[in-house]
Amino acid sequence: MFLAENQQIGRLPWAHLRLRPFPQIALRVVHLANKEDVPLHILSGLIASDPAFAAEVLTVANSPLFAPRTPADSVFQAVARMGTRNVQGLCLAVGVRAFLGRSLSQPATRAVWHHNLACAVIAERIATRSSLDKDIAFTSGLMHDIGRLALVVFQPDEYTALLETFAGTAASLLDRERELFGFDHCEAGRQLIGAWRLPPWFEPVVTEHHSARKASATWQMTALTSVSCRMADCLGHAAFAGCRAPAYQELLAEIPAPERVRLPATAEQLAEEVRERIHNVESA
Repeated sequence: MFLAENQQIGRLPWAHLRLRPFPQIALRVVHLANKEDVPLHILSGLIASDPAFAAEVLTVANSPLFAPRTPADSVFQAVARMGTRNVQGLCLAVGVRAFLGRSLSQPATRAVWHHNLACAVIAERIATRSSLDKDIAFTSGLMHDIGRLALVVFQPDEYTALLETFAGTAASLLDRERELFGFDHCEAGRQLIGAWRLPPWFEPVVTEHHSARKASATWQMTALTSVSCRMADCLGHAAFAGCRAPAYQELLAEIPAPERVRLPATAEQLAEEVRERIHNVESA
């Protein structure tokens, strides 16, 4: 858990806080998978070096979340079948659940976790018909609100009360977070990326997913994550109950035509897909 040097925990600058460590095996996998042409036997060997972590990775890899045609009998088979980018996202998912620990049993934490999962599924779905890498899109969606998850762990009572009572857009919540903690969840996420030495491409996804996209901006991973985040809100997977989300058709208009035409025409159709994928994660 985050710790502070005195009782004014919500008012301290970030530098005075000490972080709960993220599972090191997951971070090592992320760094290794980020390298080009990493041998599969080295990557699978690293995962297998932690038996408990490897068991959970294999369980999730064989779940309907990844829809395997045949179950993998070993970590090496799972890595070979899924590829390094997909394994990176999978290991981060396992790592985040371990980071959350018992707090995941709390409704507020589960709502934020489900929001991240929904964002990941939607981002992957959109990127499948895009020039953007769908596996990186899944990972970006999964990690975009890591700062919010950290705040739930860091200050569960105060932040849960805020999530339960606030009404407004997800972006408008940032101001209230700054009032309570001295920083918002985007800044918290940026600090975590540095503390955990995650690849630098995570930073714009984590810090800019609530920023308005310029009309002239090109379609890239940050824009994809931003619209996927708001679409998760629209489909019933907001991080807090009072979230005011844009309409589905309004969000579709932000997506380039080649990707947009591949999405379901109604929010209900996509919502069902997302609910099923989240259920698969929870079942695993």
